[in-house]
Amino acid sequence: MEGEMEDHGERRDLAGNDIESMMEGRGNEMNNDYYYASMVSDTEKGIQQPLLLRKRTMNTTSQIAVVGANVCPIESLDYEIVENDLIKEDWRSMKKVQIFQYVVLKWTLALLIGLATGTVGFFNNLAVENIAGFKFVLTNNLMLEHRYLLAFVAYASCNLVLAAAAAALCAYVAPAAAGSGIPEVKAYLNGIDAHSILAPSTLFVKIFGSILGVSAGFVVGKEGPMVHTGACIANLLGQGGSRKYHLTCRWLRYFKSDRDRRDLITCGAAAGVAGAFRAPVGGVLFALEEAASWWRSALLWRTFFTTAVVAVVLRGFIGYCRSGKCGLFGKGGLIMFDVSSGVTTYNSTDLVAVIFLGVIGGVLGSLYNFFVDRIVRTYSIVNEKGAPFKILLAVTISLLTSCCSYGIPWFGSCTPCPSNIQEQCPAIGQSGNFKNFQCPPGHYNDLASLFLNTNDNAIRNLFSSGTNNEFYISTLFIFFASVYCLGLVTYGIAIPSGLFIPVILAGASYGRIVGTLLGSFTELNAGLFAVLGAASFLGGTMRMTVSVCIILLELTNNLLMLPLVMLVLLISKTVADCFNKGVYDQIVKLKGLPYLEAHAEPYMRHMVAGDVVSGPLITFSGVEKVGNIIHALKMTGHNGFPVVDEPPFTYAPELVGLVLRSHLLVLLKGKKFTRERESTRLSEVLQRFGAFDFAKAGSGKGVKLEDLDILEEEMELYVDLHPIANKSPYTVVETMSLAKAAVLFRELGLRHLLVVPKTPGRPPIVGILTRHDFMAEHVLGLFPHLMPHKKA
Repeated sequence: MEGEMEDHGERRDLAGNDIESMMEGRGNEMNNDYYYASMVSDTEKGIQQPLLLRKRTMNTTSQIAVVGANVCPIESLDYEIVENDLIKEDWRSMKKVQIFQYVVLKWTLALLIGLATGTVGFFNNLAVENIAGFKFVLTNNLMLEHRYLLAFVAYASCNLVLAAAAAALCAYVAPAAAGSGIPEVKAYLNGIDAHSILAPSTLFVKIFGSILGVSAGFVVGKEGPMVHTGACIANLLGQGGSRKYHLTCRWLRYFKSDRDRRDLITCGAAAGVAGAFRAPVGGVLFALEEAASWWRSALLWRTFFTTAVVAVVLRGFIGYCRSGKCGLFGKGGLIMFDVSSGVTTYNSTDLVAVIFLGVIGGVLGSLYNFFVDRIVRTYSIVNEKGAPFKILLAVTISLLTSCCSYGIPWFGSCTPCPSNIQEQCPAIGQSGNFKNFQCPPGHYNDLASLFLNTNDNAIRNLFSSGTNNEFYISTLFIFFASVYCLGLVTYGIAIPSGLFIPVILAGASYGRIVGTLLGSFTELNAGLFAVLGAASFLGGTMRMTVSVCIILLELTNNLLMLPLVMLVLLISKTVADCFNKGVYDQIVKLKGLPYLEAHAEPYMRHMVAGDVVSGPLITFSGVEKVGNIIHALKMTGHNGFPVVDEPPFTYAPELVGLVLRSHLLVLLKGKKFTRERESTRLSEVLQRFGAFDFAKAGSGKGVKLEDLDILEEEMELYVDLHPIANKSPYTVVETMSLAKAAVLFRELGLRHLLVVPKTPGRPPIVGILTRHDFMAEHVLGLFPHLMPHKKA
């Protein structure tokens, strides 16, 4: 973030106060404690309100949202190419070798993102398997000695220490690392930036907090955090490192725009999915379907290259571990849950069962999303009390999880090991389908095989083929109910936590229940029904189809399941859409992030752009007095100002373009002032500035208002804004449909959209549309009679 806050509304604050009164009475309220709250009107009861409304009733020009578990200011990103005189001159003078360096740098960074994310993904697996493996070996050894109480104490203590460490990292080091991270990445790629969401400290906590949280036995996954991790790695590389942590590289000077960084972060998000699921094609499709709001063919190639690098890195590391040099790390291949040996011929009865699974998955998925919303709201009351309460909540859920995973298997019965099996039964001191727990030799406890295991191994057990009679139907019901509830109560605590694994666990459980009940009526085994159940639950919660389908196929290595997986995903998504939105869309809304959807709301078709713009509008002359610019920058939080030429420079007022706050600060710091109100030659400006001086700086690196040292006598001097003004900003006529303007704003990735008058003889600009002006809360606050009867 550049140091200034979000520019919502550009003309007035959210409480409705005009900019002049704000300048006279309130001064600079950028660092405010007010929340996003033009939504507090009683007329807006039809809108699902975000967490930020509690105890807050007003706001200033900066917007606030919940990031991780904390509240912070946010700003918009600008993907528009600024075409001012300096940049045009830079384009004209650019040599072929510089263009070649720029293209090579893009591919080099894609390679580095893939290498780094693949390494982190392997390191996560290695650490989780060894930490959790040590915990389970210790517990198992104590149980073999019949020291059951001590075994529970050791097991619960390990989980508690790991959980407290993960929560402490999130609470004290990087609050933005809490949660999945996918909503924040999705919001960033939509054009929303917030402090620390992609910072190096967030990356550090996301990696180690995820390892600690998954090792602690929580019903969470590392997939969401891996997406966030990949995005953080891409951001760190894309802005040339971190000056704060002395990790900078000057050779990354070409990457200084939001557009380039957005492409890199898209590659990072895709690499995160590939590193978590070992699914390179699924990672590309996830970025396309769920994460990115803007896509092009060149980005597709670069993203595909990045995920391919991740797959190669993972395969290399896993091949090395097969020699037994990685401790307790498993020896599995690139496919995590191989069910290719299962029979995949199916008949009409199987299709009816698949349809039934899709319907159940849609209902349970929408219900899951409903409870996630309520639980996150409840936990936010605890989390906002401070870091100690966040840790206390995480420790409480850890104890509950430990009691369930260790206590519930005591209700299971001991079952004789099946004959003619290739693996060891019971599996003592290692991962496997058959856990001994308290059973005599030659017997196993099926509940312990699911509960007292890592989440990945539990999924592997449920997906395994040829084990139709391994689990009792009562065991599957108990495990489904437990995982469903534990997954709900765990999400929202202050640890890095993904939703994919809890959803897959619950879906595989009830899928295997259906497969077990059908028994001889179907040609599909229970393991394949578990895969279909996981697909149905994923479709019901995430509302993704293509990417989830490919991820599951890459996970299970069974292409013959493609038609059934497609069918169950389509049905579950269709059913769930009848009740609510996808879980990530809900969380984005819940956190107050001003996300722009691909389609405009229906009521926007009945409005025009001029309906939501208002004055007074702050503009600058083409040659403006320094004191006026300083005063406007101090008194407002706007990030864009229209530049209007007036006589004697033109015969009538004429819109020159738009100038950005960050560019004004650089220009003022350079002190290229004149005593007379006259234009400056471009050649004179080029002697003092270059196009790179006005490029987007990294987080916290840009020129700030307090960095300026303007003398009193310099306040009366003039500065020419023509060289830095964007001469071709996007404009719309005031009579354009607001719905059409909203689609244009999102598709072009804009930060400012200028509204010009329909008729001549009026001032050359009516107002500026920003992201805030398209938000339902703002529009319906101005026109409450347009409020839809149903919830938005």
